[in-house]
Amino acid sequence: MPHLDFTQPPFDVLSAAERQSVRKNTQIRYLAKDECLLADDLPYFYVVLKGQIEQLLNGEFIAAYLGSNHTDHLNSNDWFDSRRLPKSLTEEDMQENNNLTSGLYTSTTNKNIISPYEFRAVEDTLLLQVNGATVDKISAQNHLVRQLLSEDLPERLKALQQRRRGQNLDNTSANRYNEQQEVQQIMMQPVIDVRLLPVHIIDANSSLYEAAHIMTKAGLKHVLVRPLNQLDNTPLLEASDIQTQGDSKSHPPKSYFGRGLGILTDTDVCRAVSEQKNPAITPCQHYANFNLRTIDANDEIGEALLTMTRYRVHRLPVIDANGEVAGVLGQSDMLAHIGHHSQLISIRIEQAKDLPSLETAVELIGRYIRAQHQNGVKIGNVSRMVQTLNAQVFTKLWQLIVPDEVMANTCVIVMGSEGRGEQIMRTDQDNALIIRDGFSHPDLAQFANTFNNRLAELGYPLCDGNIMMTNPMWRQPLNQFKTQISLWFKNTVPLHSIYLSALFDGEYVCGDEALLTDIREHLKIAHRQSDLMFVRQFARAALQFGDVGQWWQKFLPRLSGKPNAYDIDLKKAGIFPLVHGIRTLALENDIFDAPSSKGRLKALVQVRALTQQRADTLLEALEFFMAQRLSVALSTEDKHAQQVDPTTLSALERDLLKECLAVVKSFKGQLSRHYQLEFN
Repeated sequence: MPHLDFTQPPFDVLSAAERQSVRKNTQIRYLAKDECLLADDLPYFYVVLKGQIEQLLNGEFIAAYLGSNHTDHLNSNDWFDSRRLPKSLTEEDMQENNNLTSGLYTSTTNKNIISPYEFRAVEDTLLLQVNGATVDKISAQNHLVRQLLSEDLPERLKALQQRRRGQNLDNTSANRYNEQQEVQQIMMQPVIDVRLLPVHIIDANSSLYEAAHIMTKAGLKHVLVRPLNQLDNTPLLEASDIQTQGDSKSHPPKSYFGRGLGILTDTDVCRAVSEQKNPAITPCQHYANFNLRTIDANDEIGEALLTMTRYRVHRLPVIDANGEVAGVLGQSDMLAHIGHHSQLISIRIEQAKDLPSLETAVELIGRYIRAQHQNGVKIGNVSRMVQTLNAQVFTKLWQLIVPDEVMANTCVIVMGSEGRGEQIMRTDQDNALIIRDGFSHPDLAQFANTFNNRLAELGYPLCDGNIMMTNPMWRQPLNQFKTQISLWFKNTVPLHSIYLSALFDGEYVCGDEALLTDIREHLKIAHRQSDLMFVRQFARAALQFGDVGQWWQKFLPRLSGKPNAYDIDLKKAGIFPLVHGIRTLALENDIFDAPSSKGRLKALVQVRALTQQRADTLLEALEFFMAQRLSVALSTEDKHAQQVDPTTLSALERDLLKECLAVVKSFKGQLSRHYQLEFN
């Protein structure tokens, strides 16, 4: 008699007593072809041993559940809980419809769906029928089972991440895994947990000599600088007030506001001396940096690492809940706290002197991605770090190619998934060069050509759509870019929406960032001046690839013995509809400063265009598709990594894929109702 395979989820996390309880409350159930589960069969949890079950709702195909005879994994049997009721376009969708009401767009009302799911055997099928009450009892006491079977998508995705981490373990790697887990936990700690450097502050009109004296006495390589226009009652911290470290008589400075401060380092003092400035009379404001990056005390250490890596700074003032500086986070102290190796890659990039040395650093990024994914690190964290490291590669390459005057008068940006921070594999380049009005250089075209070709040599393929700075359309002075953007908003050519989509996702890499800021401001102005129906037309692209059910049914011919396998296109079926739908809602709500999907979702919640729960679900689904795409890229020769064969996935991955595709379908339905577009 067939029995449960306790090496497969969700049963592989059961204790011996729980396994025995399941055995006692399990029986075999046979369904002939086209036979359905009856009402009396619904209070059960099922595992498909052989055959295939089709799930329907009001006659519409929802999903398929496969036995091991239909998968490439011999023991990968799908499971389903027949007690689970449909989520009515229900509360979540109707709530979003009510939120998405502005201007021309109104939403329709849908009646709640009350029909239960129908489960039909596509062929002769053998099931294991587990008593639902037994499953509930085990779930109540076993949080791992509860997580695997949760109706909450983020909870089940966490279970998948944990399993991915576990699949990479063996007896020899257990210690390494525990270390990795410890590092991940550390990365999630607040920065206030790291030993912070003491705070010393002087006025901007204080002399460099005073600043250097304070640094020497405090044993620091920096002081914070209060600008002249800061209205604050904080008394000047005189050199005589500074005690050496370890002096129990030293007193902390009184309250002051930290966001408006600058910083002066020992390097700045040395620069002033090398320029033959008199330290005794030269004010600090001439050499201090007032474009200071800060971080909140409750932000995670991982966020601090990203900020330091992205902006190449070595110190971050830590701001508490009152807006005051609680201390200064030093790079060396943070690295000692976490021992994270992405910073080493950053240093390698910074030290690169030529293309071969830069190529070595790029290879390290690839290894970093593989290691992080295999250890179950959340894909969003991986992608954002990869975006930061890639940006440093692009910056270093541009520095190796162009003279300083070109760097100062241009702005290099990346677009598409690279700009959104959602690029993991090295897929097609999407970049542009914004040139300061009035600036020209005879070799700009050659610089752009060299840049794109060298990136291709480093493994970043040239863009098939020619959205690169080698194309004169993507290498223009600021005002010409603005004129072109205004033309694109007239939407007379279908390609214009593609160009705008790319530019909406634009993110700064190097050069003069103010040029990109001007472009974003003009995007906002041009949108407000465009046709009122522009956003409605722009939204159509999110619906162009058809219904999710059709995608899931594409592999059914394989199950009937036909030779052709039908894979699911992760980009078309999942990633693009989510990304473009979120982008469209951001456009409608004048959100231009957050190019990432995560940032846009956060902003959409703030303007109440989406609920927090809906935003979280959309982000989790998007990151699931990204993770699956990365898995394909790492396990095959498919560098585009868009196609996945559902039969090669584990039962848990197939279940989550179906759930995430259902999220896409729900979101597309929401968009179609909001923008009054057809969606089948």
